[in-house]
Amino acid sequence: MPLYFAYGLLMSREEMAKQCVRSVFVGVARLPRHRLFMMADGHASIVRDPRRDVHGVVWDVPFSDMAALERFERSASGPHVKISQPVILEGGAKRALVFVGRGQGAGKPKPEYIQALLAAGGLIGLPSAYLHEIEHGEPPKRKPGAPLFKAPVSSARK
Repeated sequence: MPLYFAYGLLMSREEMAKQCVRSVFVGVARLPRHRLFMMADGHASIVRDPRRDVHGVVWDVPFSDMAALERFERSASGPHVKISQPVILEGGAKRALVFVGRGQGAGKPKPEYIQALLAAGGLIGLPSAYLHEIEHGEPPKRKPGAPLFKAPVSSARK
């Protein structure tokens, strides 16, 4: 069964259950080197950005649910196209289907759409900095003197 990376409304278990009844939650994941943006129609999409990540959920979607998923994403004739990208899960990287906006400029989302994304993201435990990015359209400001990156901690050192 194909894996599907959701970064919009289908991060919600309830919404996914309405659209793709047999799909199984795999876990929280991130799509490296991309950022979220809102299209002219007010829905979320992603674009490449080497400094950012998009957070979301991976679902295992049976083939019997694929038509419903594509209808929801309107990929057959609407504003999204289906691509395969590596996403990072707790157990490592996996390839997943990702729906990407096609041919639309940036737009403004409706407040209720942003609230739905924040609610879904909060329930699944997305990072607070990413939730801030969803709400405000940009990452939180870095505090002066704060490091750009957090150094990895090695368990071998004592």
